[in-house]
Amino acid sequence: MALLESPPGPGEDERAQGYLDLLGAEDPTGVHPGQRLMLSRALPLVYRRLWRPAGARLLMGLTGPDTVAEHRMALEMLSIAPGDRVLDVGCGPGNFTRDFAAAAGDGGLAVGLDASASMLATAVRDTGSADVAYVRGDAGALPFGDASFDAVCCFAALYLIEQPLRALEEIVRVLAPGGRVALLASCNRGPLPARASNAVVRRLSGVRVFGRDELTRALADGGLTGIDQRVAGFAQFVSARKPA
Repeated sequence: MALLESPPGPGEDERAQGYLDLLGAEDPTGVHPGQRLMLSRALPLVYRRLWRPAGARLLMGLTGPDTVAEHRMALEMLSIAPGDRVLDVGCGPGNFTRDFAAAAGDGGLAVGLDASASMLATAVRDTGSADVAYVRGDAGALPFGDASFDAVCCFAALYLIEQPLRALEEIVRVLAPGGRVALLASCNRGPLPARASNAVVRRLSGVRVFGRDELTRALADGGLTGIDQRVAGFAQFVSARKPA
C-alpha cells in the first residue's frame, strides 16, 4: 500500500478477492478480440500449460526460447537482488511474478498488475508467498509513485495494452534510479513496414506490431541506458537500466 501514489480512502480498499482492485467497473483492456480474450474465465485455466507456450512458438518460431528459457532470461535481464521491489506489468496468472518474489527473497516484494480479474483470481489461487501482492490496475496509468520499484518486467503483454507507449512511459517513471526494465514484445519482420503490418494485425486481433527500433528508441528517449535488444522470430527481448 505504501507504494501507491494515492492510497485508497476509507471504504475504497477492495481486497475481497485477494488482490487490490483499483479499477472497479472501469475496463482499460480494449475492444479487439485478443484483448477481450484476456478477460475470459476460461483462458487462465489453460494459460500456463497451453496458451502461453503455443503463443511463444507462434511468435518466436520453433527454435526460439521456450517458456522456461523466458523465465531465465527475465531474471537475467532484471538482475534482481535480495530485498528488491519488483513490478510485473500485465502479470496474467502470476507465473513470472512468483519467480521474481523468490529472487527478491525475504524483505523483497513482487507486485503483479493486470486489468483482468479472472487472471488475477488465478494468480491469487496459485500464490502462497507473503512476498507477492496483486493489483488490478491500468498499465497506462500505473497507480504507483515515482521510482517505486527496483525492477520492472512486462513480458508478452505490452503488445496487447491499449496504449503501449504510454505504458512504457509509466514503466520508466516508476523505475528507481539504477533499476532495470525487461520487455518481451512483438517485432516487425519481413518486407512490409511496421505501420502497414500493425494496421492489419492490430485491427484483427488487438496485437500491436512494434517497429524494430520503436521500443529501444522510446527507452532511450526516456533517459534509460545500457539498452540491449535480442530478436527471435517476430519477438524482441529488450532490457535497459535507469541511470543511478
